[in-house]
Amino acid sequence: MLDSAPGKPINLYKFHKPKLRLYETRPSALKPESKRSVLIPHNSLNPHFLFESPPSVSFTVYILNNSRCLRNLANYDTPHIRIPLPRARQAAVLVALFVGRHGDLYVLLNRRASTLRTYAGDTALPGGKVEPGDKTIEDTAIGLPIDKRKVPLLCVLPPFLARNSLIVTPVVVLVLDKSIQPILAPAEVASMFSHPLHAFLSTTSPFSNEPEAVEVAYHTFFDFPWNGPSPPAFSPDFHFNHELHQDKERSRLEPRSMSRTHSFLTGREAGGTKPVFGLTAAMLIEVARIGYAREPEFEVQPPNAPSGEERIVWALRREGAFRKAFEDEGRWENVKAILDGLLLRLWRERKEKERAARTRRSGGLKSRL
Repeated sequence: MLDSAPGKPINLYKFHKPKLRLYETRPSALKPESKRSVLIPHNSLNPHFLFESPPSVSFTVYILNNSRCLRNLANYDTPHIRIPLPRARQAAVLVALFVGRHGDLYVLLNRRASTLRTYAGDTALPGGKVEPGDKTIEDTAIGLPIDKRKVPLLCVLPPFLARNSLIVTPVVVLVLDKSIQPILAPAEVASMFSHPLHAFLSTTSPFSNEPEAVEVAYHTFFDFPWNGPSPPAFSPDFHFNHELHQDKERSRLEPRSMSRTHSFLTGREAGGTKPVFGLTAAMLIEVARIGYAREPEFEVQPPNAPSGEERIVWALRREGAFRKAFEDEGRWENVKAILDGLLLRLWRERKEKERAARTRRSGGLKSRL
């Protein structure tokens, strides 16, 4: 149950909060005023608004492409979330976009202080865990400013599962007021910088003059085994029990599904800045996919990889931190039954997609014969 007491507003530009623990990423319902805030001022998307003189035709096309990106994000409807989530294990991050001097979109990132106990020096999005006074996930990420015309909310993405047993929701905003200056907490943040949003769909570095762009691949990835059940073990006959943690049970789950994590150079590695990787990279890939309405130049996940929803449901059902949070809320037994039903539904949806894919492949083969 949400705390009805009013909480202290979270400063949008004081990016890191105490005890922030982000390594990688269910949104609450949007406030009515936030839904209205996605109406972006028309002149902010007008190419002529950005320059004293009209730009060239080709450059105008480039700017309009980024304008469409903002429109796509503003028109994005967060899918219905079927998953019950414990409030104590929820967090949010702010994806703050702004228009650069040449009309392209950038996202604000920060470098965590080297003195932090966890994930020191990592490149991350600003954000933090849900606080008692937060009434929506928006409060957690940004504490919406009074004048929403200056920082309109674009959209809220579905949640992501973080490695430290947190469910993290990205909240996407557009910073229109160029006079706003971020407030950095030296104990939390070493520095702040920006990165082109479109570059999270590319394998080519946007920083062609940097040595790293030549010596090291801009985009890399690695695959790792998912710790959940893989088809055919992920079936209606699959039962949850403590033996699942044992090696003899794990061998029964082969072949295991694989998940993929991505990494992007920032162009600042020579100065000690780490690449954008893990969950931060996953969230920004998804923001760019939605905005630019196209797939990346690389394969985001390997075939048969678990969906984000599958990973979250499996973690909620299995990991001790989530169970304790549900028990503290007095609803573990009810939630357990819901999660078991969701796992079964997800398995059926997966099998239906596999059948549909086989049908399409066989139909294509027949047409070629």
